[in-house]
Amino acid sequence: MKHNHNHNNSPDPASRLVPVRFEFRDANARTVYVAGTFNHWQPEAKELHASAGYWWKETNLAPGTYEYCFIVDGRWISDPQARETVPNPFGGRNSVLKVSPKT
Repeated sequence: MKHNHNHNNSPDPASRLVPVRFEFRDANARTVYVAGTFNHWQPEAKELHASAGYWWKETNLAPGTYEYCFIVDGRWISDPQARETVPNPFGGRNSVLKVSPKT
């Protein structure tokens, strides 16, 4: 049996993670990734799964605000369903994701 030697009674950091689902639709796409501040903008870390033009990826993130883009067949694009975007330094837009704590 493992013992928790954390005596300050704070919750395990993993217990504060919130499930997040990224979704994208494109029947013609061959590859879709998501990259953002949550994975240091490394698209190869988060490849989306495909099913008949519907792409998705589930991941767990800590509460906070993140910027991200989809990489569709090598093209960086903002999420068409994002409620908020911000300009990025490359002349495009980054989508904004706000993750609220679990209740």
